[in-house]
Amino acid sequence: MKNKEEFLLKAYELGIIKFGSFTLKSGIESPFYVDLRPLASSPELLKTLSNNLLQLVDDRRLELICGVPYAALPMATVMSLESGIPLIIKRKENKGYGTKRMLEGVFKNGQNCLLVEDVITSGKSLVETIDEVEKEGLNVTDIVVVLDREQGGIERLKEKGYRVLTLFTINEVIDILHKYRRLEANEVAKIKNFLSEPPSAPLRKRKKLEEKDIHHPVGKKMIDIALRKKSNLIASADVVSALELKNLAESIGDKIVALKLHTDIISDFSWTLVEDLRSIAREKDFLLFEDRKFADIGNTQELQFKQGIYKFADWVDMVTAHPIAGEKSFSVFDPTGVIAIVEMSSAGTLTDNYYVSQALNLAQKSNNVFAVVAQRQVSDDLLLLTPGVNLESKGDNKGQQYNTPEKVFSDYFTDFIIVGRGIYKSNNPTEAAEEYRERGWKAYLESL
Repeated sequence: MKNKEEFLLKAYELGIIKFGSFTLKSGIESPFYVDLRPLASSPELLKTLSNNLLQLVDDRRLELICGVPYAALPMATVMSLESGIPLIIKRKENKGYGTKRMLEGVFKNGQNCLLVEDVITSGKSLVETIDEVEKEGLNVTDIVVVLDREQGGIERLKEKGYRVLTLFTINEVIDILHKYRRLEANEVAKIKNFLSEPPSAPLRKRKKLEEKDIHHPVGKKMIDIALRKKSNLIASADVVSALELKNLAESIGDKIVALKLHTDIISDFSWTLVEDLRSIAREKDFLLFEDRKFADIGNTQELQFKQGIYKFADWVDMVTAHPIAGEKSFSVFDPTGVIAIVEMSSAGTLTDNYYVSQALNLAQKSNNVFAVVAQRQVSDDLLLLTPGVNLESKGDNKGQQYNTPEKVFSDYFTDFIIVGRGIYKSNNPTEAAEEYRERGWKAYLESL
């Protein structure tokens, strides 16, 4: 490997590392900041760096190279040119037109891909990149990193089975700069102290349910029920007979905030069933939630909602609808509350980041929408409902993927969990619903 010290000193002159006080993305105050993007302006240094990175993996069989956007893209490009290994480009987000792919280039399912990263701190963003690359059918086993900030990222990735190779650690960089009098002893001591006892990132804060900026009357009622019952549980009743549905509603009604229905799967639907459900809902204090997932032009949705054999407009409190037809398509449900489906929990879902961002923006502008279904944190003027929740985080063979109550409240700041088979398929739905109610409410309180 070429002289690392000589390379570092030349790169330092480009301003790749600065000292002072900097607020990182995590919220941590750091005495130094690393930015390797200036290296792209020095072809000589970029080529030297890229060859040094290639030497870290010269004993591995690699079929593709991918740089983590954006700083590592020039490095990966030069590595590809120097080695002859094909390059693929990872986008930060779907551009929303053209191929709409997250990975650009020519590749085959099952190929080995080397990831190139500039700086690693906690490793969280790199784990997300790995997930996106592996979703495309590629194998990631090796990762090369220019600089390890030595704040747990390498260990996190190694625990997941990845081989991570670094050119420098931050301690090495500090020692070299001090050796060549680029850093004074007092600065070195300050940085070393920071590295030995790094501060914790400031905790993200979430609003309590009663503090959320919800204006729709159905949303407000949902929050009131949750606070009265100390429950954030929505039960999904995917049963196919009226008797099963009524028995389930009776047995778990005291535990839930809402009962989610797929009315069109009930083989013996009748208006007697509707009256019985409304009576049980009043007695047990929960809302009726039709998960119809409307997804058509406004006029057709209005007919589906108000006409036909179900006449949802006459008896349900809230419905789900896709934003695919635009904001005005939601107006046909007034005054019934709307829950927008912006993201799904199944494997291979087409609701990518571009779609989700556009759907969330549309939901926020609609007066009818008070909540969304998603697998990520949303703004405080919407309630977040998260499906795919199970006490055990295992999926099924039809693409469903599960998360535990603890994960969705801590990671997504979920407001309400949707549980289906974990309750209605259990031997004792009443006991199962109580366990989900208790676990869900506890996880919510702990996330505050």
